[in-house]
Amino acid sequence: MPESYAQIIARLIAAAPFNIDTAIQMEGRPPSTASSEFLTNKEQGDWAERIVLGAINENSPEYIAVKYGRAESLAAGDEGFSSFYLEYQDELNKIGKKPDLLIFHRSDFPDSALIDLDDDETVRRAVAAIEVRSSSFLANKYSTYMESRSIAANLECERIRQQILAEPLISALREKSPDILNMIEGATQNTFRELDFRLRTWSSSSTLRDLSDQLRALKEQIRILHKRDYLSITPKLEDLALVNRWIQHYGVKHYYLQVFFDKAYVISFKEILEISSDPAKEDVVFSVERDVKNQGKTTIKINVQVGREILGKIDMPEHVAALKELDRGRLLFYVTFHGGRGYLDPTVFTQEIINDF
Repeated sequence: MPESYAQIIARLIAAAPFNIDTAIQMEGRPPSTASSEFLTNKEQGDWAERIVLGAINENSPEYIAVKYGRAESLAAGDEGFSSFYLEYQDELNKIGKKPDLLIFHRSDFPDSALIDLDDDETVRRAVAAIEVRSSSFLANKYSTYMESRSIAANLECERIRQQILAEPLISALREKSPDILNMIEGATQNTFRELDFRLRTWSSSSTLRDLSDQLRALKEQIRILHKRDYLSITPKLEDLALVNRWIQHYGVKHYYLQVFFDKAYVISFKEILEISSDPAKEDVVFSVERDVKNQGKTTIKINVQVGREILGKIDMPEHVAALKELDRGRLLFYVTFHGGRGYLDPTVFTQEIINDF
């Protein structure tokens, strides 16, 4: 008997090389106040959901997307936020993290207003679940910039290489470190990134000082080539556990959809688990990091281009300054987003989401 979707995900979670705590319980006090950055990020996330929702519903005659995840506009410091926060934690601990959108057959629900998302059996009839993520980048411009940066770093590596391989530096390096010389002699623009040598500093002559400076400059360009050069989809380890919990409860296929301001990519939750469990792909198409933007939590960052481009174009929204006054009189200034439109690729939608399994 073939594995069900929930069984496949459970197997991949169990086999993951990370400590994914499937029994995780979310605890903690509600934050006491929001920040301008939080409010702007929330507005941007809500806008991204509207873009995806509209793109699917305007371009898919057979399927309908409905908003499913929590939609409350409460923020820390608002009246009732503490109760909302604790209720949300309780929900996470019981059924896991609800995806932002659910996809249904239109024929199953001719009147979308009658879809009862509080009914478990209705939710289980969804053909797919989508977690929408937003990013404050133009994907095309980012890609062009990073490509130019890599080309420039490789050209600079080659320039430095030629200087080191010319007299008098080549003779000085042959005497001081023939191993480094061999590496540099064999390097090409396709392999500069792989050069790895311990930086040495010599100062007993002007030639050796110049050689040390050139090696230092080469090392700096190699460091640029090692920097992550792709935009990413970034689930935290705790997200993987909470998404798995929801999947085990409902058995609906789950996808991450990353929205930029000019296009969007989709990748399946199953593929996220498969990629992040493959050591050969680490530091190639994914990395595991802890950074301040994710509260120092372990986060998997997967190159979005591993996914498929599902919105090939997005019209930019209008952005308007907004103000929120807190109870104590503190003012928070943030940005709201209005309008814009996403253009769905029906083939990718069908292949990657509808007919994925």
